Amino acid sequence: MYKALFFDLSGVLYVGPQAIPGAVEAIKRAQASDLEIRFVTNTSRKTCNQIYDDLIALGFDIDLRQIYTAPAAVKALLKQRQWRPYCLIHKNIQSEFADLEQSRPNAVVIGDAEDGFCYETLDHAFQLCQNGATLIGIGRNRYFKLGGQLHLDAGPFIHAIEYAATTEALIVGKPSAEFFNQIVASTTAPADTILMVGDDIFGDVEGALNAGLQACLVKTGKYQPGDENQLARRFLCVDSVVEAVDVALNDADDASQKE
Repeated sequence: MYKALFFDLSGVLYVGPQAIPGAVEAIKRAQASDLEIRFVTNTSRKTCNQIYDDLIALGFDIDLRQIYTAPAAVKALLKQRQWRPYCLIHKNIQSEFADLEQSRPNAVVIGDAEDGFCYETLDHAFQLCQNGATLIGIGRNRYFKLGGQLHLDAGPFIHAIEYAATTEALIVGKPSAEFFNQIVASTTAPADTILMVGDDIFGDVEGALNAGLQACLVKTGKYQPGDENQLARRFLCVDSVVEAVDVALNDADDASQKE
């Protein structure tokens, strides 16, 4: 029996500026159920408040406190460890890290920096890591979908620094089990009763399974035909978030009838 539903955002609830057909109503039905709802994203181009505003504008019924982002988790970690970061991140979220001490960096944070990725910035990140700075990745996604096309995400750049500096990144965000565990801890549901719904076979599905959750792959967003064959493990695969919510709610109804 499912007791909680976790949703990825981009590619699952919306693609670009448009909501996935039926997604707004599906989330409304999920919110009206007894399931605990969370929205889980590696999106590193927007703050939590910007994400919330965008979702509300698209018609989604959500609570800001239900949103869990990888950048917010990274910032919390930096504060906890008192690390001074060199932030190679998107310009839209630089303000979120502005209150941190960033002189004499002893940590490197890499997210989706978009045009901020160039030889000079990556070489500086390499030099810092070569000299002992901790490498932190905001997720390890390989690509994302925008404007109908796939684009490089932060994962390949994180891997490049790992390879060059002979180091291993601390990944905060999907598919990190620690990130999933933090969100599970915000609910009252055991991990194995939570269904993670996502369009990324590795970041969403494999990451959730490795953290002890159940998973559902949707055939929208960055999904590519054949992705469901990439993992020799049990998980659901449906056309869209509409069907994913149907599965979760029907499971809950069946369980209540049995009781």
